[in-house]
Amino acid sequence: MEGNQTQITEFILVGFQLSKNVELLLFGIFSLLYTFNLLANGMILGLIWFDPRLHSPMYFFLSHLGLIDIFYASSNLPNLLANLAKHKKSISFVPCNLQMLLILSFGSVECLILLAMSYDRYVAICHPLQYMVIMNWRMCSILAIACWVCGFALALVQVILLLRLPFCGPQKVNHFFCEIRSVLKLACGDIWINEIFLFADGILILVGPLSLMLVSYMHILWAILKIQSKEGRKKAFSTCSSHLCVVGFYFGLAMIVYMVPDNSQREEHLKILFLFYTLFNPLLNPLVYSVRNAQVKAAFHRVLRKKGTT
Repeated sequence: MEGNQTQITEFILVGFQLSKNVELLLFGIFSLLYTFNLLANGMILGLIWFDPRLHSPMYFFLSHLGLIDIFYASSNLPNLLANLAKHKKSISFVPCNLQMLLILSFGSVECLILLAMSYDRYVAICHPLQYMVIMNWRMCSILAIACWVCGFALALVQVILLLRLPFCGPQKVNHFFCEIRSVLKLACGDIWINEIFLFADGILILVGPLSLMLVSYMHILWAILKIQSKEGRKKAFSTCSSHLCVVGFYFGLAMIVYMVPDNSQREEHLKILFLFYTLFNPLLNPLVYSVRNAQVKAAFHRVLRKKGTT
């Protein structure tokens, strides 16, 4: 088995069996979506960086969210686009493992950053007088660093556990990317330890943060209902609604992909769902936070006015 393992130097990403013309069409569509992702998230990062009015804890975490969306899409889409353009679907063993590490890392970090953002909203609405004391820049930096370190550490554990397994064929990964659950199906050894750690990771990264967010938003809702003025309630709801939209979409799809037991009938549906998640989730944050957030829209209009006067 050890000898067979050394012979596996690349995997074949099956994806969908499509004609060359369809693959070229998808290459054009996916390229546009990827470009729009880079531009939209880059615009959010630029507005936060250059506009002093957006130098607050909420937008500090939003800037991290924008970076994660750019990195997440860049960790898998360029390889997919190259395969579509060249009509080849192979990926070497080492790049495949690197892609797995990056996909898991950025996905985990995003979950934790969303949790930090919900904590920020909880403090802002439930403890407004102590907000700047609690959410000072030192606390924000500690939370952000902790999110990145924990996300990469948990992903690294998953990849190290996978690397101990022998791969003796077949080489075909039934996916568009090196998704860890699809790659594990090709292992010749026993994968029960990997499955246990993946499930535990799902609890830590998905179920745990989502539960804490629901608790925090129950407190937020109760605090909003106590606000006397109608304008105050409207402003409080508007600051939380954007975050709730992102959380609902992100955690809903992630839990379907990683927490629901896999079977052959669901495999094709999960491939499409994962592709949809990869293409559209990075676009969701800039769209939601630019359309539904008054401060971001105001910052954008200020930039346009400055451009108009110069």
